Amino acid sequence: MTTPSEPLAPADVAFVEEAAGNEDPPTPIKGVRRLLGWIIPANLGVFLIWGAVPGILLPHQVTLIDPDPVRKVANLAIVMTISAFAAMLAQPIAGQLSDRTRSRFGRRAPWIFLGALAGGLSLVGLAFANSIVGIAIAWVLVQVCYNFAQGPLSAVMPDRVPLSRRGTFAALSGIGLMVGALGGQIIGSLFFNSLAVGYLFFAAFSIVALTLFIVFNPDYSSKELPVEPFKLGDFLRTFWVSPRRHPDFFWAFTGRLLLYTGYFAVTGYQLFILTDYLGIKQPEDVIPLLGVLSLAGILISTVIAGPLSDKLGRRKIFVFISSVVTGLALVFPWVSPTFPAWMIMTFVSGLGFGMFQAVDTALMSQVLPSAKSFAKDLGVVNIAATLPQTLAPAAAGAIVLTLGYAGLFPVGIVLSILGAFAVWPIKAVR
Repeated sequence: MTTPSEPLAPADVAFVEEAAGNEDPPTPIKGVRRLLGWIIPANLGVFLIWGAVPGILLPHQVTLIDPDPVRKVANLAIVMTISAFAAMLAQPIAGQLSDRTRSRFGRRAPWIFLGALAGGLSLVGLAFANSIVGIAIAWVLVQVCYNFAQGPLSAVMPDRVPLSRRGTFAALSGIGLMVGALGGQIIGSLFFNSLAVGYLFFAAFSIVALTLFIVFNPDYSSKELPVEPFKLGDFLRTFWVSPRRHPDFFWAFTGRLLLYTGYFAVTGYQLFILTDYLGIKQPEDVIPLLGVLSLAGILISTVIAGPLSDKLGRRKIFVFISSVVTGLALVFPWVSPTFPAWMIMTFVSGLGFGMFQAVDTALMSQVLPSAKSFAKDLGVVNIAATLPQTLAPAAAGAIVLTLGYAGLFPVGIVLSILGAFAVWPIKAVR
């Protein structure tokens, strides 16, 4: 039986040295089916945090320190912008380090484990932060550490999953991602008045989930891979993939950037929209319902879209439709600032965003330039997810302070639909 310390075969070493994202990788040690099952709890371990903390626990923690309606928006925007900028830098750096790691456990496992452990400790620090500065420092550490785990984890698909199964894998990965993000909102609302306990729960869950993923899905040893000399210039180019040399990568990145910016410009302020725009007095009572509605939409579209894109051998049409649906969903609360309209938006955007997560991840994996830098390139790709979290809070905060919450919706609609059209120039993927 193959063990994690067994060296890669010469052909498999050649894959890492020569292949690109649109080529089949070596067969996983424990098989693809096991990876398909374990990617869900692994993503849950990370995305429960992304669902609970920035959307529920952190805004409430900021409000408890200063409940003034204007200052709480400004404080949250500052904290979120600083932390998301740190996260934006963390993933490509983590990917670069992961790609260059040589160990008997492979290139990814050490960073997934260390990121989860350090991230859990940072959540404990956030639990006891009692000032805006303390919250900002602790949340920056949480973002950086978990991105050091998430970046290498995202490289599992191009590292180990054959092209014919990537739509299914992306769908299951998307289920873990979106169930985590929405389940995080639901679970986070249960800890609305017990913040410290909530932070400790998410810290423990993430450490356990990611550790079990590593244990039950061992990777090949990376000791036999050649070690390229470190060059400062190469490191500084970590954050750049030439759009001229790799136009498909550029367009895929741009499409994701636009959709995420439009989406998070609105949903990042859900708690304040519910209280200050829709007049909900006890938001913690309705957030679980919203989570269930969004989850229902996501599961429906994810389960259908991922396998169907594998069967049809097409990705772009699914990404296009999902971006349009996500954008148009924002029309409902814009024209009707009521809780029922927000419920409809939640379900419809769940349909769109679920389809997007199910297929866009597979599309992105097929436009990666080189197997030698999968994690780094995916870290650059994920800037398209983290940069909106950097820009959206500041931009959305400015929009809210000048135009009110209603001003967020047309911005989100336009950006999401522009993101849909960005995928059509891609040539390497149908």
